[in-house]
Formats: sequence, structure tokens, C-alpha cells
Amino acid sequence: MNQATIGFEYAEGSEEPHIGSDPRIRAGTIIYDDVAIGDRFSTGHDALVRELTEIGDDVLVGTKTVIDGRTTIGSDVSLQTGVYVPSHTTIGDHAFVGPHAVLTNDPYPVRDDIDLAGPTIEDHASIGANATILPDVTVGAESFVAAGSVVVNDVPPETLAIGAPAEHRALPEGVPRKNDL
Repeated sequence: MNQATIGFEYAEGSEEPHIGSDPRIRAGTIIYDDVAIGDRFSTGHDALVRELTEIGDDVLVGTKTVIDGRTTIGSDVSLQTGVYVPSHTTIGDHAFVGPHAVLTNDPYPVRDDIDLAGPTIEDHASIGANATILPDVTVGAESFVAAGSVVVNDVPPETLAIGAPAEHRALPEGVPRKNDL
């Protein structure tokens, strides 16, 4: 049976991960050393959490989701199946990231001497399925990114970003502003 790996030693002297109470970690998941995770953490199968990542309480990391390390994720966050979170990314509390959304941190892939800068997803923001968020972009608090959108500029709080490249619009009437995850 394919079991989870808790404490993958990526460097000599790395420290075992700290995982809070009542986790549910499914088969195939790999959690590197030097990771701190809060209570009630849950994964799907084959999730990856790399080194120097901090994760709050009540976080779901979906099947085949990759968190590439050096990342901060708040509490009450849901990362659905197949999400990619690059290093140097910050995700606030109560955020939702839909299936197969891709966050990026490298403005010029395969180049030397580039400072990686992942996106910032603020509290209560929602990212739709298959959306792409480019490096160093902030998705504001209580904003929504529509499925399939490509976000190239900061999204103000309480705004809808839709299209490729994403345009900003007012949130439709009746859309709840806060995620209740």
C-alpha cells in the first residue's frame, strides 16, 4: 500500500515537520521537513508540501495539489484538486482556490538571477477552476477570480476579475463577500 511520507529530509540537519492535532493525511502525500501545519489539516491523495511552508488550522490540500515550499497559508483555506502553489506565495485566511488553478512566481521562466515573487491571495478571496495568477500579483480581500481567467494585474478588494487577460468588474449583487469554509 502506498503510504504518506511525513518528514522528507531534503537537506542535512532539516527538522521533522510539526503537524497539529487531528490531521487526515491520505496515501501518497509527501510533507517535507521544516514545515509547520496547524490543527485539522487534511489532504487528498498524492499531495505535496515542500520545505519552509507554514499552514494554519483547518486547511484542505486537495488530491495532487503541489505547494512548492517557502509559502505561507492561513487558516480555513481550501486548495482543491490539482492546484499549483509556487514558492514565495502568501494565501490569507478563508481563501478558496478551485481545481487546477495555477499560481506562478517566475516572470521569465528558465532565466538566471530572477527574484521569485509568488502571488498574494488575501483573506476571503476565491479563485475559480483553471484560473492562472501571474507572479507578484495580489488578489484582494473578498474578491473573485472567474474560472479560466488569467490575472496579470492586482485585483482590488471586493472585485470580480474575469477573462484573459482578466478585466475588473463590480461583484454581482447577492454574491457573499466572505467565504464560509
